[in-house]
Amino acid sequence: MSTAFWITGLASAAFFVSHLGLSSAAVRGQLAGRLGEQGFQGLYSLVALLALGTMIAGYIQAPHTDFLWVPGHGLRHLPLLIMPVAFILIAGGALVPNPSAVGMADALDRTEPARGALRITRHPVMWGVALWAAVHILANGDLASLLFFGGFLLTAILGSLHLDRRMAAEQGERWQHFAAVTSYVPFAALASGRQRWSWVELRRPAAWGLGIFALLLLLHPHLFGVRPY
Repeated sequence: MSTAFWITGLASAAFFVSHLGLSSAAVRGQLAGRLGEQGFQGLYSLVALLALGTMIAGYIQAPHTDFLWVPGHGLRHLPLLIMPVAFILIAGGALVPNPSAVGMADALDRTEPARGALRITRHPVMWGVALWAAVHILANGDLASLLFFGGFLLTAILGSLHLDRRMAAEQGERWQHFAAVTSYVPFAALASGRQRWSWVELRRPAAWGLGIFALLLLLHPHLFGVRPY
């Protein structure tokens, strides 16, 4: 196995572990107490950027010819179907106050704390990232992509579960009320009748998400050297 594989895999593991480790209640509380909230956020961002930069450097240098499976036309073009959904979720998570985001816990006190993409899942950004990572693993099929995108997939899926537990411990009944009318799994709250669908609230996320998808579709060959269509 080439050195680039090891670098990609270790950096990906560091990205995952640092995200969950630094955001745990015990570690976060101690560091924030010593550094202050802004200092902690600066440290958190620095560690994430260092791990991410190393991941990218390793992935670029790693050979992409060690296939775990050979993706056919269906898998290679799967991102064209999944990525619009992923970008809509990410845009939806960015455009609405999310109580689980840093500094937005006051949104729990709103009469209707779940709006827009939060009606689909209380972690729309995380699920958008998870879809992005999973579909790129399937479409590429090589070891380097599994090591690189796998770190994002694990961080998104397990990180959101970790965030649920931390928010439940910190916010108590306020979070329980929010969790009761939303779902971790996309569309579960809608399917169970705990949430209602609103096309009006999703128009902006859909416009932004599809716009970003169209732009990256055009730029993808120039930015990443791969034509996705």
